[in-house]
Amino acid sequence: MTKKQKLELTWIGKDKRPKLEPRILLEDPSKSHHAKHKVTDHDIFDNRLIFGDNLLALKALEQECTGKIKCVYIDPPYNTGQAFENYEDGLEHSIWLSLMRERFSILRKLLSEDGTFFCQLNDDEMAYCRILLDEIFGRKNFINQISVKMKQTAGASGGGEDKRLKKNIEYILVFAKNIDAFQKFNDVQEEEDLFELIEEMRENGKSWKYTRIVTSFGQRKYEREILDGSGNPIKIYSHKGFEVKPLTEIMRNENLSEQEAYSKYFDKIFRDTNAQSSIRTRVMEAAQDLGEFVSIDYVPNSGRSKGKTATVYYKGNNRDQIAWLKDVAFNRNGRLVKLEKIGTYWEGFPLNNLTKEGGVRFPNGKKPEALLKRVIELATNPGDTILDSFAGSGTTGAVAHKMNRRWIMVELGEHCHTHIIPRMTRVIGGEDTAGITKEVEWKGGGGFRYHYLAPSLIAQDKYGQPIINKEYNPAMLAEAMCKLMGFTYAPNPEHYWMHGNSSETDFIYVTTNVLTHDQLNALSEEVGAHRTLFICCKAFKANADVFENLTIRKIPQAVLTKCEWGKDDYSLNVANLQPKPKEKNDSKSPSLFDEIEA
Repeated sequence: MTKKQKLELTWIGKDKRPKLEPRILLEDPSKSHHAKHKVTDHDIFDNRLIFGDNLLALKALEQECTGKIKCVYIDPPYNTGQAFENYEDGLEHSIWLSLMRERFSILRKLLSEDGTFFCQLNDDEMAYCRILLDEIFGRKNFINQISVKMKQTAGASGGGEDKRLKKNIEYILVFAKNIDAFQKFNDVQEEEDLFELIEEMRENGKSWKYTRIVTSFGQRKYEREILDGSGNPIKIYSHKGFEVKPLTEIMRNENLSEQEAYSKYFDKIFRDTNAQSSIRTRVMEAAQDLGEFVSIDYVPNSGRSKGKTATVYYKGNNRDQIAWLKDVAFNRNGRLVKLEKIGTYWEGFPLNNLTKEGGVRFPNGKKPEALLKRVIELATNPGDTILDSFAGSGTTGAVAHKMNRRWIMVELGEHCHTHIIPRMTRVIGGEDTAGITKEVEWKGGGGFRYHYLAPSLIAQDKYGQPIINKEYNPAMLAEAMCKLMGFTYAPNPEHYWMHGNSSETDFIYVTTNVLTHDQLNALSEEVGAHRTLFICCKAFKANADVFENLTIRKIPQAVLTKCEWGKDDYSLNVANLQPKPKEKNDSKSPSLFDEIEA
């Protein structure tokens, strides 16, 4: 049968993929941090900061977090060009694509079925990355490509402006884990100049509806009370002398420009809407005899007026609802702006004061908190988990924390300690007053746990033979073997042989002892016929086949072929990616560079 062809991106070394070791994560309580006092009932403490190579860290999270992350936002290194200027362009792109492909693949696994993935890049690798993500996520799961205007400080060149235009746009590629399970983004709005919007609509032949003014509400008279669907009261009022005039008439009579009229009568400008609702239907039925204008007082069960008394006006025989311009627009320091649903062009993120955010300096890498706020508002709700595996200065975690989301950040650089920990400590203590703090009314609280990657499980003795790493204690070994063998680590204090399980009746036992026939027989009897036990031990002196409920494997032999051992750095640190000269008698397995050179 002929192999089915598919559209894909190819590059040098694409077929060479690492066999990642699923490391365990170890907590360093001295670097974890929690608020001294609970600030609110919604304080979130189970956030995680992971120090280490982010590919190994993602692999370490795979078993526990697969399908549980609501949103991934990453801002990876945009290219490796400066480090590889002495090599051909194909090599540079191949390395970048190979490194990112592995991370994208695991990040997709970690996402929930309705989760979303955001990857921010400039134009150096954006086109290649889009095709790579199409291949990993599936092209049908592509949602949007967002353009972000990143204003640079005065004098910033952006690189290469002797021949190229200045770079002041970055891009965010957005994918769904499963477009069929993805519902929609949350409603997020941005400000747009009211008069620019009106002019744009006119130029495009669209009708601007907010063109009338209520010049008088007349005499309001209580008429009757009805009930909403929940049994709550709705008070109905009639209006005598209610008066409406077109905006153009007001402009002519008072000799006002359009902008002057909108500014003067801003609170009284409206449009009609006949949007269907149960409230409107009830008012139509109950107020047929009350003239052209009526109003109601009631307490909404949802929306921005939830729990508060709201007044709504209706006009005409069809009881069209009056929709006020002031509900969708506002006066911003003398400038009228309207709130519009956000699109794929984002601006308003000046970088001039960015160095002050978080109280840490991170030149050329820090993203504005306002930008991350927009991503998190779109894609998550309070309590959801967001992951950033290129944490940098910690902006994603800082914003997620202030917005009452759970977060996981991974960072290999030393700024994990010099930037992120101090920044998150200030956020938790309520000492960070910059960024979005005032906007979201953040007061402090919550906490995080600091984790680092355990060393490789398998080391070599002085004869070059594989042995269990001496840094592993029994608990670490048991947890590592559980991950390698596909069991959930869950030690049972009542049964020493229950270190983990794969189901309610299938368990794993890890020991460095040499097990005898009598010991195995005793284990078999305790496990019983209704359960099974997978045993990992140093050695055993018995015929393993006689115990039907036991499966026995020796370590480390049982895991030697499962993955690469002793490799601690799959990072995008360009210093670690430089090809090194081959030694004449080099017996190591070929690297990506070996394959390229071959």
